[in-house]
Amino acid sequence: MTIDVWMQHPTRRFLEHDMLASLRRWTGGAMPDEEIPIEATVSAMDAAGVDFGLLSAWRGPNGMDLVSNDEVAGWVRAHPNRFAGLATVDLDRPMEAVRELRRWVREDGFVGLRVVPWLWNAPPTDRRYYPLFVECVELGVPFCTQVGHTGPLRPSETGRPIPYVDQVALDFPELAIVCGHVGYPWTEEMVAVARKHENVYIDTSAYTTKRLPDELIRFMRTRTGQRKVLFGTNYPMIMHGHALDGLDELGLDDAARADYLHGNAARVFKLGGKNACRLR
Repeated sequence: MTIDVWMQHPTRRFLEHDMLASLRRWTGGAMPDEEIPIEATVSAMDAAGVDFGLLSAWRGPNGMDLVSNDEVAGWVRAHPNRFAGLATVDLDRPMEAVRELRRWVREDGFVGLRVVPWLWNAPPTDRRYYPLFVECVELGVPFCTQVGHTGPLRPSETGRPIPYVDQVALDFPELAIVCGHVGYPWTEEMVAVARKHENVYIDTSAYTTKRLPDELIRFMRTRTGQRKVLFGTNYPMIMHGHALDGLDELGLDDAARADYLHGNAARVFKLGGKNACRLR
């Protein structure tokens, strides 16, 4: 089984936004005339043998709602054995954000919160995040975020693992933090933070297997790193087959490979137990 922990089914609002112009260069820049059906994403997963994906909602400041929680919930309802949802919230409305997160997790089965710091120009140590971290701990779901430089033309400082992720993990040691995009050019910082903190993880989204930094690959081969790194694509920016190409060259034994592709994701996002039917 393979689980992709960072995907988004793209709405036209998402694809057409100016901030993603630099990413459209990488994907050929083709724009659909109509909304893309969720079945297209299922087909893309099937083509690469990816069994399950976590679909992210996307929200930014000033009413920027590129992929809504409602849309994600609808796609999950249509394909409950293929997807689970990651909620987004409005950082500028902290109490409403907490209530919304609670609702999506408790009532609709979302399995985590994702906030992309560069969208808000606010690192995870910004005070607006902290009520959400408390709620994540109470709900037992991870906080998912982006680390490293930004592909979109936005400042990258908010993606530094040190001091930001390090400080959040010190303040909230019970909070599971999943850091996407490997942290480049600060990958060594990201690995150090994941080694230091029991509940800090790294996902490989936005990087193909053949482009993963050497320091991350070395970490994945260690006993600690085997349980700390999760597979992700950042689909549709990177297709699943492209992301997985070269997997045999990582030098992972069978147990480490299984943990990377699905075991760590199932454990961190609690996809067993009441969510076990989703993985069938």
